[in-house]
Amino acid sequence: MTDNIKKNPLPKHVAIIMDGNGRWAQQRGMSRIKGHVKGANTIREIISASLSVGIKWLTLYAFSEENWNRSRQEVRGLMSLLLRFLKKERQSLNEHNIQVRAIGRLNRLPSDITEELAKTVDITRNNDDLILTLALSYGGRQELVDDFKKIAHMIQSGKIQPDEIDENIIASNLYMKDMPDPDLLIRTSGEMRISNFLLWQIAYSEVYFSDCLWPDFKKEDFLEAINEYQKRDRRFGLASESRN
Repeated sequence: MTDNIKKNPLPKHVAIIMDGNGRWAQQRGMSRIKGHVKGANTIREIISASLSVGIKWLTLYAFSEENWNRSRQEVRGLMSLLLRFLKKERQSLNEHNIQVRAIGRLNRLPSDITEELAKTVDITRNNDDLILTLALSYGGRQELVDDFKKIAHMIQSGKIQPDEIDENIIASNLYMKDMPDPDLLIRTSGEMRISNFLLWQIAYSEVYFSDCLWPDFKKEDFLEAINEYQKRDRRFGLASESRN
């Protein structure tokens, strides 16, 4: 399947809502954090698959603003797992020419994680085979609120006038202004909702829902999602005949 996928136009940017870790663990009588540990293995596999087919941008919804409302034990476990991932994978990510970035209200993260994250971002900043973005303490509505606050300050300081606000102004004040909009959004676990993820950026993204729980989502499932994307006719609001 990999060779066939490479012959067709690839999505430049794939974003993934990694859902189902907790249910995967509960179905097996395990603690929820065991599901997150298993899910971390899937992250490694999907990063590898992205490299193998030539995906240039991969954005993972790793921890949402709403996730802070989970039990203290689960949040603590997730933070510990994230810290371990950054320390353990940093060298491998760098060796595979992967650039790591992060978006979200990162100031809410524990200081040890922000330190390790900053190290990883700095060490990998010149890599360009794959740009891996981790959405941490992230929410799409929260991003837009932060964006509009920046624009309000620009107006207040006289840098722009209200009638100068357009899509370009809004896009340039998002957490990562040079990130291309996702071509393909994948959500696992059979749930069919966006869950406050990249609300501005996914306006014209193709959406693919998988019934697989995230820990069971393999390279083959990822490639199937890309294959499905390649079959679709992306019109961006135009009628088919308008594109000819």
